[in-house]
Amino acid sequence: QFELKESGGGAVQAGGSLRLTCATETFTLGQYGLAWFRQAPGKEREGIACISHDGEDANYADSVKGRFTVSRNNFENMVFLEMNGLKPEDTAVYYCAVKYWTSDDYNFASCVRNLRYWGKGVLVTVLS
Repeated sequence: QFELKESGGGAVQAGGSLRLTCATETFTLGQYGLAWFRQAPGKEREGIACISHDGEDANYADSVKGRFTVSRNNFENMVFLEMNGLKPEDTAVYYCAVKYWTSDDYNFASCVRNLRYWGKGVLVTVLS
């Protein structure tokens, strides 16, 4: 059973920071690449960041590049999304999802496709 759980969401003032965590107790997270997605009200889901299974490679959407950082601690079975300089347009439900990482996934467009298992999401609200 593959269960992922996001945490760390909440409400923050514009310009502030949050750190999201994606964790599991049901499988070994370090065997999978992981991507973060978000879905704002009335908008399509957007892939924003991904990280290889070993944490050595990370890619970002242009919308978050330079503000968000994805990292992981495979010993603790966790992946993190550090979000700085938050803007009201970052308001969304944020999801993590895992996939088997391949050589194609060093390309951002590829790494946010074919995700196998998903968390249920956590809400981030950025107040203006």
